[in-house]
Amino acid sequence: MVASLWNKILLVRAKSPLVHNITNFVVMNNTANALLAVGASPIMAHAHHEIDEMTSLCASLVINIGTLDEYWIESMFSAANKANQLNKPFIIDPVGAGATHFRDSTLSKLIALKPTVIRANASEILALAKFNKTKIKGVDSTAQSSEAIEAAKILNQTFGAVVCISGETDIVISDGQQILVKNGNPLMTKITGLGCSATAIIGAFIAVIEDKTEAVIAATALMSIAGEIAAKDAKGPGSLQLLLLDKLYNITEEEFTLHINLEKVS
Repeated sequence: MVASLWNKILLVRAKSPLVHNITNFVVMNNTANALLAVGASPIMAHAHHEIDEMTSLCASLVINIGTLDEYWIESMFSAANKANQLNKPFIIDPVGAGATHFRDSTLSKLIALKPTVIRANASEILALAKFNKTKIKGVDSTAQSSEAIEAAKILNQTFGAVVCISGETDIVISDGQQILVKNGNPLMTKITGLGCSATAIIGAFIAVIEDKTEAVIAATALMSIAGEIAAKDAKGPGSLQLLLLDKLYNITEEEFTLHINLEKVS
């Protein structure tokens, strides 16, 4: 499986998919740079008059509700509907799900459009599945990823989306499978928007990889391993951010194979 995942990284580099991002103000620059580093091409666009054309032009769509407002909500619905019409994959990052009624009501309508992938921390997954047994701390999770497995299964079964629960261990849920990605470094949590960058990278992988579950696993492993390697030389979150970007760009097959730590749960 490791060789197959590496080949998917090479495929993204070779295909350089154009990824349409409707994301939040905080992370636009970081997200665009992360996509460029893995070989994809980013577009950040949310103007109503160009949504249909932009979604048609791009290979996939990333929706991130971090800095939500009414104008962007209309853009998100237009883009998701157009993506469905054109049979193009899209991913939702439900930042802050469970924090406010405004976010929850928006997300309930967005996930009803059946995204290809949902990527979120455990608290957000629990909120999306209406378990609500945990509290939201800003956009951070107060729950462990393992606590959201049953909620993720419900989302997968109900909406057909591959679900990626982010955390110390990332967990990918799809069609009865549970894949644990046990890479990364705690210092990564000290950089705002790395999760948003991971979501965007998944957006690039689902654009060109037919097996969407493997696309999510490959993208998640790449981000986590790059962070793990970069953290070895980082002196803090500032240098980690720079080193991580470099490692996303220049990671080798040997490094990827040496560090990857996957577990499949039947």
